Amino acid sequence: MKIALFGYGKMGKTIERLAMERGHEICAKIHRESIEGLLESADVAIDFSIPSEAFNNINTCFNLKIPIVSGTTGWLDKFEEAKANCIKENGAFIYASNFSLGVNLFFELNKQLAKMMARFDVYDVQLEEIHHTQKLDAPSGTAISLAEGIIAHSSKDNWALDVTKNKNEIPIVAKRIDKVPGTHTVAYNSLVDEIEIKHTAKNRDGFALGAIIAAEWLQHKHGVYTMKDVLDL
Repeated sequence: MKIALFGYGKMGKTIERLAMERGHEICAKIHRESIEGLLESADVAIDFSIPSEAFNNINTCFNLKIPIVSGTTGWLDKFEEAKANCIKENGAFIYASNFSLGVNLFFELNKQLAKMMARFDVYDVQLEEIHHTQKLDAPSGTAISLAEGIIAHSSKDNWALDVTKNKNEIPIVAKRIDKVPGTHTVAYNSLVDEIEIKHTAKNRDGFALGAIIAAEWLQHKHGVYTMKDVLDL
């Protein structure tokens, strides 16, 4: 499979290494204003660029009929437009705030716990995410996905960065610490105890491998999908 990479930072380099280990070819690397290789020859593209570039990268692939997997966060104000463009151009598209197998299982665990906790109003829920200092957006897309999973199964109707006095909002604490790949914690606190679930990434390989698996799955398909489709969750 020929893969085009949008973004050739640490994630892009990790994807390149793991993709080649799986027998794939990197046919193009597009990083900021630099283009190496031929995008049009790609069987699929993987986007880990920056928020200001992701939407254009995705639409470029729709126009070229190249399936695209995107893990770039911070651009989702245009997500519905991207989905509509995919359908219009008969493209293929997967977006995920996190491609890690463990995180996607964590998403499902988070939803189940939210359903269980919804009956007990003595508990207050809070999210915490920790990432490396080079991460541009806060809170992380993964933390937002976790918050949305709780909102869908509870009386909460929104999330807020850091402290909130609104009982209907979920506070998300975002920390930036050098060399931390990603740690996400969901905690339910009462006056007498605390229930906590946590996912800790040890390195970038899990994110990169999940994106490659998603790209392998998306090849020859049409439509808009999620990691739930890829992993049959």
